[in-house]
Parts: sequence; structure tokens; C-alpha cells
Amino acid sequence: MKLAYLALAACLIFQPAFARSDTDRQAFTPDESQLLEHGSYINKDGNTVHSPAHTKSDRAPEGATAKCRDKTYSFSQHRRGTCSRHGGVMAWL
Repeated sequence: MKLAYLALAACLIFQPAFARSDTDRQAFTPDESQLLEHGSYINKDGNTVHSPAHTKSDRAPEGATAKCRDKTYSFSQHRRGTCSRHGGVMAWL
């Protein structure tokens, strides 16, 4: 029984080290020179996020989180609503 309590205590102590921080989800600004569209929106957390955009090279730009069915790349920070008005998500990156 003591071993179970020690294991539980260890989990509670080290849990914050494995938790995802808010900085993991901060807005990323992609290299605008590689994108064809240049819009943005405010997400539910109040962060400014680049709108889905096509790239000049048709390769995923740094910071992209999904490729939409219309072949734009999304920089969304939440799965819900990603690629809405762009045909939905083709692939998560």
C-alpha cells in the first residue's frame, strides 16, 4: 500500500513537468514571403492567427498545423474549426 502512495505522490509531483504550457500554443507568424494569401483572424484564446494560405512552393510552411482540402495550409491552434470554409482538413501536420 505504501508503494501505491509513493507512486501516486511521484505522479503528482512530476505531473507539471509533463503538462503542456500555454507557450506551446502561442501564435506562430509564418514567413509571409512564402505565402500567397495574407489574412489573419483572432482565435477563441484571443491570439492573432494567420488565415489558411497557399504557398508558392506547395510545401508545408513552418508553423502549419494542417493541410486543407482546397490545398491551403492552416496555422490553427485548435482542431475544432480548422480548415472551415476550406473544405475541411485533408491532413494533420
